[in-house]
This record gives sequence, structure tokens and C-alpha cells, in this order.
Amino acid sequence: MSVTLYQFPISHFCEKVRWALDYKEIPYQAKNLLPGLHVKTMTKLAKRSSVPVLDHEGTAIQNSADIIDYLEQQFPHKPLMPNDPALQAEVKEWERFCDKELGPTVRCFCYHILLDRPDIVIPLFTQGAAWWTPLFFKVFFPKLAPKMRRWMKINEQTAQDSQRRIEAALDKINTHLNGREYLVGDQFTSADLTAAALLAPLLMPDSYGLDWPKELPASLQEMIHKNADKLQFAHKHYREYR
Repeated sequence: MSVTLYQFPISHFCEKVRWALDYKEIPYQAKNLLPGLHVKTMTKLAKRSSVPVLDHEGTAIQNSADIIDYLEQQFPHKPLMPNDPALQAEVKEWERFCDKELGPTVRCFCYHILLDRPDIVIPLFTQGAAWWTPLFFKVFFPKLAPKMRRWMKINEQTAQDSQRRIEAALDKINTHLNGREYLVGDQFTSADLTAAALLAPLLMPDSYGLDWPKELPASLQEMIHKNADKLQFAHKHYREYR
């Protein structure tokens, strides 16, 4: 069996897929790509240049939600979806909510801060890459950073809006949980995995696979500290299922 994940190690959308693969105990090879230099590789595999892309014996699947659906169909052991159709619909609703309200917002908020700190973000981009990549990125980064801001519409206003949306999403999740362990039913599902994985840059768990910086910019640390209690459910899922 050949399973290859094309990814950015830093990407929390890629983390969703890594977690699902590891949870289901599916052997795979990770192909780490570099932002900006990934386009040529991706456009040979899929319609768009975005990661993650999963290649399963020649079949390429793009988009983290579609990949997890594919894994559920092809590798049904250790399911991330309940059997009840009504509960399945709830899981998909929570997945869509988290993909919309946590995925791009956490990315925008964190990158807005970190793109001004190449000393922090370049090592995160280049972990697991060839020895020369940190040196290359020091030269390339002044051109890459503004392009990333344009591509993902990252600026002061969108970062502030992202912070509001993250906090609103955390309020909704915690209100719904209200002491419950899982978002849907009585088992760990892809809804819980999605929520926790997309919040991971605010959790910085060891099992993510990155060497997180020991010191964070004050504005990022303040956001994490402010919402520490609301992030506890995600920490718990990382401890118990990752």
C-alpha cells in the first residue's frame, strides 16, 4: 500500500490529515514542501496548488475534509464517524463550522504576527527540509512574506476580525460542550479532531511534530492566555487521542 501526504509541516489543515492517518494507524510517507516553492509539485498532482494532498496508490485527493472522508471510506477501522445518519450530519456540520471559523482565522491571526518575525517563522517553515533551506529562505523571505499576505488577505483589519471570530467560535464550542466530552454523541469523531487540529497553533502540542518557539510574540501569547480555559477541550483531545 502506498500513501503519501504532500504537506507543509506548519499547516494546521495538514495536521488534520496527519492526525487522521495516525489515529487510524495508516502507514504513510510525508513529503514536506516549502511555501512558494510548492506550486510546481502541487499543480502536477491536483487542480489547485493548495496543500494538503493525499496520494493513495495514484489517486490524489485535495482538501483536508475531503481527505478525511476518503480515509473513512477506504480505511473504515477506528472510525471517526458515528453509525447513526443523524449524528453523521451533526459531525459534518461541526466540521464545516470549524473549517470556516477556525481554519482561515487561526492562520490569518497567527501569520499576521509571525510574518513580522522571520526568526521564528522561517525555522517553522523549514523543519524537516534540506540543510540549505533556512539559508535560502532568509534571502527569499522578504519577497515571500508580502505575497503570502496578499494571497491570504492578511492585514491588521483581517487579523483583528479573525481574533473576534476565533473567540466567538470558542464560545460556541464550549457552550455546546457544557461539560460534555465530545461535540457529537459519545465518541471521538472527526468533528473533535478538526476543532482541536485547527486550534493547534494556539495549543502548540508536542505531538504536532514541530519544534515550537520557546518564546512567543507578546500579542500571540496574550491571545493564548486570554482563552486558556476555552482551549482546554482541545488540549484534552490532544492528550488522549493524538
